Amino acid sequence: MTLTAVAPGVHAWLQLPSGLGRANAGVVVDEDGVTLVDTLMVASQWEPFGEAVDELGRPIRRVVLTSSHIEFVGGTPRFWQAAMYGSAQTSAHLDQPANVEVLRRLFPDHAAELPDDLATRRVSHVVQEAAQLTPAVQAIPVGGQMEENLVALVPGADVLLAGAMCAFGVTPLVFQGDPGLWADTLDELADLASVIVPGHGPVGGVEEVRDLQGYLRACVEADGHPEAIPDGPWDTWPGRELDPVNVERAAMLARGDTGVPPSLLQRVGLA
Repeated sequence: MTLTAVAPGVHAWLQLPSGLGRANAGVVVDEDGVTLVDTLMVASQWEPFGEAVDELGRPIRRVVLTSSHIEFVGGTPRFWQAAMYGSAQTSAHLDQPANVEVLRRLFPDHAAELPDDLATRRVSHVVQEAAQLTPAVQAIPVGGQMEENLVALVPGADVLLAGAMCAFGVTPLVFQGDPGLWADTLDELADLASVIVPGHGPVGGVEEVRDLQGYLRACVEADGHPEAIPDGPWDTWPGRELDPVNVERAAMLARGDTGVPPSLLQRVGLA
């Protein structure tokens, strides 16, 4: 794993092959220092990332958190001097203690690295409307993967650091969000930049956004039946065992139920 330059001053940290528990992160080198986008999940991920960022020789001024899910916020204590930017929902989630046993069941490949005293840093700056954080970086509130997400746009470089809002070539997990809203929001994201760094998978663009959009809409149209998802680009994606969660979540929302899908509760031993 290395920092991959996607434009002058903009880097991606890609964990490939991607999958549940193996997210990406982003780095923007600006006038006053470095802005990070997400912080990965466990020490074996965030320590190499942090060391690579340190080698840039610039202070880490801020972190944009695109979601409150542990894949994106687990490494926040590593960057203890940075300001933490997140949505109101992310802030509320990070104010609460993590359920480590549930996380271990959800991410069995990384269970041994999730300590009993797992703690993340709280959000220091809540972003409720689009904000110019630095001359280079804009933080933009969106929704879909959760009710409230953020993305980071670097318009001068034509790069969108989409974080949790994009999964390219790998099945997303929608248990707190809205697959239909997510699919619609992707229309907006596709217009923001031609280069998109996703939270999971390789760097992509509009074509990859459309594939993700098609999968999410297929989950909505499946009406609670995973087997009703048609063939598509997602046929070769890893993580298709998450289909039941995504389809169930869409069907629950359609009837006004905002609870956690029972299929996910079963997966983590809570049902």
